[in-house]
Amino acid sequence: MDSRSLQSQVQRSAQVDSQKEFPKVAIIVPAYNEGVSITEVLEELNTQNPGNWDVIVVNDHSQDNTLEKALKLAKTVIDLPINLGIGGCVQSGLLYAYRMNYDIAIQFDSDGQHVAHEIKTLLWSMSESKADVVIGSRFISSFSGQFQSSFTRRLGIKLISLATKILTGKAIKDPTSGFRAFNKSAIKLFANNYPVHFPEPESIIQLHKNNLEIQEVSTLMYPRQGGRSSIGKKALFYMINVLLGMFITALRPQLKKH
Repeated sequence: MDSRSLQSQVQRSAQVDSQKEFPKVAIIVPAYNEGVSITEVLEELNTQNPGNWDVIVVNDHSQDNTLEKALKLAKTVIDLPINLGIGGCVQSGLLYAYRMNYDIAIQFDSDGQHVAHEIKTLLWSMSESKADVVIGSRFISSFSGQFQSSFTRRLGIKLISLATKILTGKAIKDPTSGFRAFNKSAIKLFANNYPVHFPEPESIIQLHKNNLEIQEVSTLMYPRQGGRSSIGKKALFYMINVLLGMFITALRPQLKKH
């Protein structure tokens, strides 16, 4: 990271740290077979916690020792009896956050890609922009050496970004990012209705259709430390299906407010 990027990051964090009142924040950590990385992830979250974060692991019926490790370090562990996939896993966390009346929920992956210190960047951006959802992005980054993933993935993300622009008019450069902050309005929306198969890009369409605002902010990310990507080797199959899912979501009526 170069000195200018570091200075920018410190300034943003300082603005958040200087606030006298903090919202009640749920850090939702979806986890499926992340035993290799989850201990380090949770230890980092606990170290960076200013006192108002509650770390909530949603164990998606893992077959390794993810649950055992999560129980030692997380404030709350939701142990799903069956595997729901990333969509159902995140929605379970958002439903918990909604029922427990959290002000903000942060989606934070358990594979080591996300940086706990950058949660303050999302909170700062939400406070400044008044957006309903803030997405942490790799592709508007000023960080030197920022992790960008493979060429194939970047190409796929660009296609999804183009589809997002066509369907919503919004330029989201990292629409598949799982590092996100949700305010109460977004928590309520997604606690009741959240995409199952391709939640990150489809949820952007849902937010647009329900007149909720989205902000994208540069955040540092690392390569995944363990586990397997949900995309894997079926990149072309994934791309076709996610684009179809986005267009179908765009055709659906506005979600009902409960």
